[in-house]
Amino acid sequence: MNRSSILLPLSLLLVLICIQPQLDAQIRKKDIPAIHSNIKVDAMGLYVDANGEKIYEAVRPANYTLQQMRGNPKGSGKGISLNFNMPKLSGTLYYGFIPYGDSKHPYPVYFKRSSEILGGQAFINIKDQMSGIYDMVGWAKKEQGTLGYRVVDINGNILHDGKVSFTGAGPFKVVPTIVEGPFVNLLSPEGATISFDLHKKGEASILIDGKTFTSETATHHEVKIEGLAAATRYDYTLKVGDIEQTYAFTTAPESGKRTAFTFSYASDSRNGNGGGERNVYGANFYIMKRIMALNSVRGVSFMQFSGDLINGYLNTTEETDLQYANWKRSIESFAHYFPVYISMGNHEALMRTFSDGKKTYLIDRFPYDDESAEAVFNRNFVNPTNGPESEDGASYDPNPDKMDFPPYKENVFYYTYDNVAVVVMNSDYFYAPSTPVIPVTSGGLHGYIMDQQLAWFHETIEKLENDANIDHVFITQHTPFFPNGGHVRDDMWYGGKNRFRPYVAGKPLSKGIIERRDELLDIIVNKSSKVIAILTGDEHNYARTEIGPETNIYPEGYQESKVELSRTIYQINNGAAGAPYYSQEQTPWTPKVSGFTTQNALVFFHINGRSIEMEVRNPDTLEEVDKLTIR
Repeated sequence: MNRSSILLPLSLLLVLICIQPQLDAQIRKKDIPAIHSNIKVDAMGLYVDANGEKIYEAVRPANYTLQQMRGNPKGSGKGISLNFNMPKLSGTLYYGFIPYGDSKHPYPVYFKRSSEILGGQAFINIKDQMSGIYDMVGWAKKEQGTLGYRVVDINGNILHDGKVSFTGAGPFKVVPTIVEGPFVNLLSPEGATISFDLHKKGEASILIDGKTFTSETATHHEVKIEGLAAATRYDYTLKVGDIEQTYAFTTAPESGKRTAFTFSYASDSRNGNGGGERNVYGANFYIMKRIMALNSVRGVSFMQFSGDLINGYLNTTEETDLQYANWKRSIESFAHYFPVYISMGNHEALMRTFSDGKKTYLIDRFPYDDESAEAVFNRNFVNPTNGPESEDGASYDPNPDKMDFPPYKENVFYYTYDNVAVVVMNSDYFYAPSTPVIPVTSGGLHGYIMDQQLAWFHETIEKLENDANIDHVFITQHTPFFPNGGHVRDDMWYGGKNRFRPYVAGKPLSKGIIERRDELLDIIVNKSSKVIAILTGDEHNYARTEIGPETNIYPEGYQESKVELSRTIYQINNGAAGAPYYSQEQTPWTPKVSGFTTQNALVFFHINGRSIEMEVRNPDTLEEVDKLTIR
């Protein structure tokens, strides 16, 4: 996070001052979730009733959308034209063929020429400029190929990396293009789910082990592959029309086999400073590619990435989709082969913003079933669906007969691999970024785990504790239990102030942030023998913190009840995947902190039966950052 969640970023405030309220004709009084307070609607639109003063919703259109960056490609006699439907867009279009089959991890090889973007349009001349000695993919003979392109604005900002597939040798025809993926998801001993997106509706099929799995006409595809043998490598071929791509994945071992394997962990890859690929409109493309390349070389079985993928804090689903697409493009060429399990952070925020230039109120965007940060995250990623449904049904639910809360689907879940389980939490659920005014509008608190999620967590830990095939359990959430640098003012600490908590329907929850942290610690440490580490991010650094009976976890003079910890575990914070760094701060548990660094970092966990070695490497320089025998 680029500021403490207590403070609204100045840059956002400056933008909002110039924004006018606008009526959202689709939102009516009955559409406003009952879990909020003081949010009303009139002929002018939605507003916050701040003690009789109306603060209207400030509607800011997207700067860019994913649909625009897809370029509406059209074939012609000599090449392909792109129209970004942005008459004011000027800049440069870089392009080149993607040589599928020539590399395990295909990327475009950019041509020596580029195309000028004028009035939001550009043209790629294939026939005259990319034939003969420049026909590196044999398009003239095969009469088909795929181009990768990069959109760069007039100031040198990279907006998007796209793809377009074509057939013909002039004239050219644009055909359904695999613009995202394929990604390996939901790996199991029997198979996996392969997901991918086309730029327009089309059919697709996957050939694997002599079997063909088909997917009906759509733009987004999720193909379930099953019936395979455990712990076995399989090649798979994705076919869309005449375009084919071949990759491979290895099925998971049978549960409890206790084979040796490695998985990795990181968080916080939103755009960084330094220019170039460190900011591909919302994502640190450079560091994520380095991370994924290192993952590939080290042969990880899977990766866990826990939040702040993108810069976010947006007001439209379309712009959020674009930033997610840029992030997915950064991992794509490597995620053809192994799964990356992804969870939410605060920068995934998708908001309704109410502002008059002086006062600002931010809440999770509703309708919650399709416009909330949680729902849009769900649409963009493929994760297990074994988590809780929502916070509906909790004691504070003001409307038990109606679904009012955002969904937990695919943003709270757990998964297993051999003898390891990873439990994924959402500590930015129902998130209202304008923390000081949460009592006015109601909303979730950065770092807080609400009651229904807590109950599911307790049940899941108990289930895993009783599973004889599971030896090691990792918990992951975006916010640290014990912040060390950059978020001491919030996360699950708030400077040692327990009064911070979510509000629902104008009423505060009964437990404060430190009380709720302690309830989680009691489950993790005292009611489990298998949980060995909490994997967190949010703070843009790496550090490990020893959490145990000798760790001081309270502010001086704390008057609430205290949890007594019966054993020692670790908090492994790795928010060092490319976001701007934070330095270390002093806390009561500072004596138990080691390895703190602002270097970029990738954490490896080497599992060998009942033993675990942790290794931390800088993906940019490859130097060792930290090492620890955990078990």
